[in-house]
Amino acid sequence: MFRRRPAIQIKTDEQLELMRAAGLLVGRTLELLREAVKPGITTLDLDVIAEEHIRDNGGVPSFKGYHGFTGTICASVNEEIVHGIPRAGKVLHEGDVISIDCGAIVQGWHGDSAITVPVGEIAEDLQRLLEVTEASLWHGLAAGTAGARLTDMSHAVESYVRSQGPYGIVEGYGGHGIGTEMHMDPLIPNHGAPGHGPVLRSGMCFAVEPMVNLGTKQTVELDDGWTVITTDGRASAHFEHTFAVTPDGPRVLTALDEGREWFAKLAGETAP
Repeated sequence: MFRRRPAIQIKTDEQLELMRAAGLLVGRTLELLREAVKPGITTLDLDVIAEEHIRDNGGVPSFKGYHGFTGTICASVNEEIVHGIPRAGKVLHEGDVISIDCGAIVQGWHGDSAITVPVGEIAEDLQRLLEVTEASLWHGLAAGTAGARLTDMSHAVESYVRSQGPYGIVEGYGGHGIGTEMHMDPLIPNHGAPGHGPVLRSGMCFAVEPMVNLGTKQTVELDDGWTVITTDGRASAHFEHTFAVTPDGPRVLTALDEGREWFAKLAGETAP
């Protein structure tokens, strides 16, 4: 007997407003952490800031306790791609980059977002990696329109990254559905041909999250059972936003301005 794939959750307008509340909390937490990143701070220090801010503002950390994860954030430094565990002994140094992934729950609804932040002054190739990865996220989000196919977002991410240089696009990890759970079907790869997968409908919500490496795309998981690193030891960047498909285009629930500035920028780049 064939198993039917789970239906993608469709949110009502009221439910989307709760997801927007969770998304705003995550977005504001990440901005607080961005300001806190500096040489000498530890990843556990950042985790404490995140948990206090989320709980003080009526939310619950999505990550803490998730399959035994101990942090409120994932804090992945340099060659660490995703799922870095916050630690008291993990000190940030000038020239590092740190990817901070954060999730929060508000009244049962989730928001999930990630940024990669320079620690002080960083090398030019690292700065470019961050810029390319963040822009690829927005190309993916822009493809998330009603009537499109799921892999149109994957293709948009990959196409942009490929156009910018010989970067490694991480495989085996990617975006996902989101709503009453943090991780829901379907998986959204950051590579692949367009025109495949479910048709996007208003009320669907997804997290898009490109992970791009300065060198190889090859990865390995450390013995802690969480941290994923590049096999060549070169740096990685990770950006993520949660968005809703709407009749008026993608509504980015974890962006403070819902994506208006970035979408206007992309529209300007494609204007005749």
